[in-house]
Amino acid sequence: MSIINWLLEPLSYAFMQRGLIAAVLVGVVCAVVGAYVVLRGMAFFGDALAHTILPGVALGYLVGGGARDSLFWWALGTAVIAALGIGAISKQAQVKEDTAIGVIFAGMFALGIALISTVRSYAVDLSHFLFGDVLGVSPQSLWLILIFGGIVLLVILALYKEFLTLSFDPILAMTLRLPVGLLENVLLTLIAVTIAVSLQTVGVALMVAMLVTPAATAYLLTHRLPVMMALAALIASLSGVAGLYLSYYLSIASGAAIVLTATAIFIAVFFVKRVTLKN
Repeated sequence: MSIINWLLEPLSYAFMQRGLIAAVLVGVVCAVVGAYVVLRGMAFFGDALAHTILPGVALGYLVGGGARDSLFWWALGTAVIAALGIGAISKQAQVKEDTAIGVIFAGMFALGIALISTVRSYAVDLSHFLFGDVLGVSPQSLWLILIFGGIVLLVILALYKEFLTLSFDPILAMTLRLPVGLLENVLLTLIAVTIAVSLQTVGVALMVAMLVTPAATAYLLTHRLPVMMALAALIASLSGVAGLYLSYYLSIASGAAIVLTATAIFIAVFFVKRVTLKN
């Protein structure tokens, strides 16, 4: 098989075309938002938030009688509520942020497992939300990813300077009388929307990798935020495309293939950077 045929064969299937588009779109959105997650040390928050949407997905599945079309909205609503809830609790002096995240993470995840356990066929019907099913992205889901991913990017573009100040110098942000509390909630909401948008691509279990790994790789290469976002978006997109091709030809889970590709790029950059610094 020639290289051209190797590249073109998967594209003859509509599900692969939609999957590639979804992987690139999700990769770009996750990478841009992930830059703030990495800079602010919010990886644990992203992981916890990804798991807290599980009860929303399970409840939506039960209420909808097994229909998948409405699950995105249940996941989105649950993610936003959980994000704002964690933010509100962590602002209280009595409870530290990591403690608040841990409490809500454990409680919501347990609730999700309890709800899922009531569904006899949950292993088949809901497994793609745990581990991702990018090859099962429907045209409707693709539009949802495009619309909400676009909204996330537009908000970040509009509030770029404010988020930049808040991320690097919170004291300066307060001195400039920026609405710090509001900006924090907006950022938490953007992370929640990103997680809901990315749910079908890599799933709950692997979501944090798409938020953190491409951005962390870019951080090894540059400390300028715009360049970091662009590099992270490029790395995430390449990981999505390469991962889908690996999934197609090796018959492995698409979400896992995407994450493993991103991880391999991170490890390669890490060791090259280390060798370069030594020399």
